[in-house]
Amino acid sequence: MPAPVRWFGQTLLWMVILGFVAVLAVGVLIPRMAGATPYTILTGSMAPSYPPGTLVVDKAADPDSVGVGTVITYQLESGKSAVVTHRVIAVSTSTDGERTFVTQGDANSVPDEEPVRAEQVRGQVWYAVPHLGRFSNAISGHQRQLAVYGVAGALVLYAGAMFAGAGRDRRRNGR
Repeated sequence: MPAPVRWFGQTLLWMVILGFVAVLAVGVLIPRMAGATPYTILTGSMAPSYPPGTLVVDKAADPDSVGVGTVITYQLESGKSAVVTHRVIAVSTSTDGERTFVTQGDANSVPDEEPVRAEQVRGQVWYAVPHLGRFSNAISGHQRQLAVYGVAGALVLYAGAMFAGAGRDRRRNGR
């Protein structure tokens, strides 16, 4: 195989591998290592900031640090798994000292009906990656884990092939 074609093939392969590693790092590894939680935006309520299909990664939020303008993910009902990611537009404290938040989607014309209690807040948005949430929703947790193992295995095989090729080239040049 001619050297320029081989070089181009290797460069393209490395770019694909690095792309997969970057996607895995952003969507799986960084959140897991930081104790953060990834969520996918499913509706257009937060467009254009976070259009549908955006992966948002939330870090735990101290309710006292949440202020107007903060984008939070909260449970619709305490103890239920359904969550919403919206922007805080007002903060209030009740007479008994409980903080509540009035939220609204960026694309919505009216605030959400019910104020959000501090115990409903799952976290505040740390970072977001457009379109990555579509991929995350397309595969289940088990499939996602298999994909991580598959990419890791492919990287190990590719590294082994590179070492074998380098050893073969060294033997040829040594003769």
